[in-house]
Amino acid sequence: MAGMEPEERLKELGATLSGIEQVLDLDGMRRDIAELREQSADPDLWNDQERAQSVTRRLSYLESELGKVEGLRQRLADAATLYELAAEMDDADTRTEADGELEELHKAVQQLEVRTLMSGEYDAREALVSINAQAGGVDAADWAEQLQRMYLRWAERHGYPTEVYETSYAEEAGIKSTTFTVKAPYAYGTLRGEHGTHRLVRISPFDNQGRRQTSFAGLDVVPVVEQSDHVEIDENELRIDVYRSSGPGGQGVNTTDSAVRITHLPSGIVVSCQNERSQLQNRATAMNVLQAKLLERKRQEEAEKMSALRGEGTSSWGTQIRNYVLHPYQIVKDLRTGVEAGNPTSVLDGDIDEFIEAEIRWMRQQEAGT
Repeated sequence: MAGMEPEERLKELGATLSGIEQVLDLDGMRRDIAELREQSADPDLWNDQERAQSVTRRLSYLESELGKVEGLRQRLADAATLYELAAEMDDADTRTEADGELEELHKAVQQLEVRTLMSGEYDAREALVSINAQAGGVDAADWAEQLQRMYLRWAERHGYPTEVYETSYAEEAGIKSTTFTVKAPYAYGTLRGEHGTHRLVRISPFDNQGRRQTSFAGLDVVPVVEQSDHVEIDENELRIDVYRSSGPGGQGVNTTDSAVRITHLPSGIVVSCQNERSQLQNRATAMNVLQAKLLERKRQEEAEKMSALRGEGTSSWGTQIRNYVLHPYQIVKDLRTGVEAGNPTSVLDGDIDEFIEAEIRWMRQQEAGT
């Protein structure tokens, strides 16, 4: 839109927003909101805590999304009025204010447009995120913990509830692995491009000679399973271990052996849960995590078969995707989209929307074969 007159830019943004409104189906949104409000007003709803929380999360999300679209439409109208006022009064300050609002509107419409690109089968689901320390020893464990904090802070910035199911702490510092959910609609569609290996380069705080260290952590993102999903799991193919939950430095969290680890022997997938006091609750949650991972494996296998039938190469995003360099210079760079940020501190505090939006567009292009 560079070089266009403000009136033309506003008209272009209005057209883009109309396309977004059509894809999002605002009338359908309003009907869903009315239905969910009716459900949430039913006092019997809270007899089923899980369903009640699902209804209220969905209602909150839809109200927020509808509010964003309606708010942008109003801001476009207000910006047009502001430009008219600036012209009538020949007021440079008002014109500057209108220009600033136009730039903000351009960013906001672009961000909302990204939401319309999430049309995959499971994109609307909540996300199950696993992080594992890889090569790099104690630095990798510390790096895995930093990544966990980055994504939890990102969710917090957006008001998305999270629940940490399991964290396996390393002996000296950091974590070996962690699994948590982001409980928001479209969390999977939003985060699935983060799947892969994240590389950190820095002066190691654990090296008494102050040498530069490169460490790696792997991130896995799968959609949370729903009742409609059919994932057959043979109990005879499971090994179930119970153990005592532990915190940093080996500190016992629970005094009973309530944590549960399930190994799916045919696939080698291992899942754990230790956040509940009850062994039965931890087992139920771990089974849900296992179902999610098996569902994603099944989806990937089907996608690979379809690609093979079409004579296509399979797309794999599970390789190194992003570098976080803290020394000798400071930069975070995505290897797929080329997006860069010169403030790693802000990125590691959860400011990753620019990376996420770019990779959603990139994935859409890859899937469309363009």
